[in-house]
Amino acid sequence: MRTLLWMSCAACGGAAPTASSPAGPAILSITSAAELVAPGIVSSEHVEIRLAASPDGTMMLWGSTDRAGGPGGWNIWVSRRTGTTWSAPAAASFNSDANDFDPAFSADGRWVYFFSNRPGGVGGDDLYRAAVTGDGFGPAEHLGPEVNTAGDEWAPAPSPDGTQLMFASNRPGAKHDLFIARLRGDGFAPAEPLPGAINTPAADEFDATFLPDGSSIIFSRSTDVDNDPIQLYFAARGPTGYDAGTPLPASVNVDGGYTLGPAIDGSDPSVLYFSGKRPEAAAGKLDIYRVHYKLGRGPR
Repeated sequence: MRTLLWMSCAACGGAAPTASSPAGPAILSITSAAELVAPGIVSSEHVEIRLAASPDGTMMLWGSTDRAGGPGGWNIWVSRRTGTTWSAPAAASFNSDANDFDPAFSADGRWVYFFSNRPGGVGGDDLYRAAVTGDGFGPAEHLGPEVNTAGDEWAPAPSPDGTQLMFASNRPGAKHDLFIARLRGDGFAPAEPLPGAINTPAADEFDATFLPDGSSIIFSRSTDVDNDPIQLYFAARGPTGYDAGTPLPASVNVDGGYTLGPAIDGSDPSVLYFSGKRPEAAAGKLDIYRVHYKLGRGPR
């Protein structure tokens, strides 16, 4: 799926979820204009997708399909903050000679989750994690057959309370759908599709992230990633699972572009990052943007 997505874009250049809420369903409001993130460091003439900002605010990770200098085809890049200055990008130490992509920090900052098609997996793109250490990162750890299949798994998103991992997969029986795996000891219980109406038969659902309430999410959807726009949607969880989702406003899902790769800032949960190919971007490729948002509750 990431391969198909890249083919289509190459031309463009808290608490655990609960069954219900006494205050009614969650409502999302975007409260600022989209702003380019770290021009010349993160956002550049290259393709950048899915920013991960560490909970302590000292590190940014993101994926690029065409930035030179990494060991593989697609690589994860890191920039570190000293005072108010961000370092020049460097390839993360857990990259391989294969594709490595879609970084996401755990809420406690101990782990970076990502996908890779490196040798040793069980097929296609598999999910891995690497420990965050005092001087960098530990080795990559495969998440096992409870999460990974012979299909593709990507876009891992740990829940705010650290008990669940959400991700996308095209395993047998799925187009590209969203799945959830609960933490079990040092590993995970077998993954299951997200409940409710969120996974649709006519579209791909992928690139999801939890919002701070631990139940509502933002995700990407497209009926045809090669020909139709990719847009971000918001979905709230109710008594029977997630609703089908509502598109984010035009300030995010801009006309004539693509929008994907949502992520919440680990140190400022009022900030939503996303990757966008926007008409105003001179390079015409995917850059990283940020907006502020508010999460409220509607009437029951």
